[in-house]
Amino acid sequence: MNRRENLKLLFTGSVGTGLMLAGCSPEEQKLPAAAAFSGGTKGYRTDEERQRDKELLSETFFTEDELKKLDILVDIIIPKDSESPSATEVGVPEFMEFIMKDMPYNQTPMRGGLMWLDYEADEKFGKPFLELSKDQVIEIVELVAWPEKATPEYEGAVKWFNMLRNLTCSGYFSTEAGWKYMGYKGNTPNVWDGVPQEVMDKHGFTLPEKYVPIYLKPEDRGTVAQWDDEGNLIG
Repeated sequence: MNRRENLKLLFTGSVGTGLMLAGCSPEEQKLPAAAAFSGGTKGYRTDEERQRDKELLSETFFTEDELKKLDILVDIIIPKDSESPSATEVGVPEFMEFIMKDMPYNQTPMRGGLMWLDYEADEKFGKPFLELSKDQVIEIVELVAWPEKATPEYEGAVKWFNMLRNLTCSGYFSTEAGWKYMGYKGNTPNVWDGVPQEVMDKHGFTLPEKYVPIYLKPEDRGTVAQWDDEGNLIG
């Protein structure tokens, strides 16, 4: 089972702890079209919330090199495949940029983890993380991506990578692409033609004959109901 299938099971089965970070969405017109804040609706935001978002969006947390590292890492966690786009394509790093400012207690561990990448890259390969080959990057990621397999000296780095993974999933699965990948339908119109007859028979229920002619039938879907002056349904 690949990483994407694991993610799909995580979010369809238990929703995932990372989604607790979702829902902090600024005004959508201030964000890139692909940013992971599509749940925001400006009509339901107070003036104070809009002002706070404006202030946060005017600040910058990640450096250019840190964003390059994030681009690499989030696409390792959720790569592009035949079904859906990669994490960078839906704006996950931009989501993280906002979260770092909206929840500043994440800043120190996040920046520390990104600095650790350079330390580990230098220790193992004698060069900065951004100069590593793809195989070398994966070798470092594998040290911290599997908590049960990680050795004790990587305990702190494992906690950081867990946070990074949660943020990646929170950002990704709060976008339309993430919802589609999970098969989430939301409140979509449907047709229900009543309790199945075999279930009614099993429990000894019958439909009142006087209501049968006015029950909604699938073929009548979309027909607007009509009422008389006394509030009685007439068709």
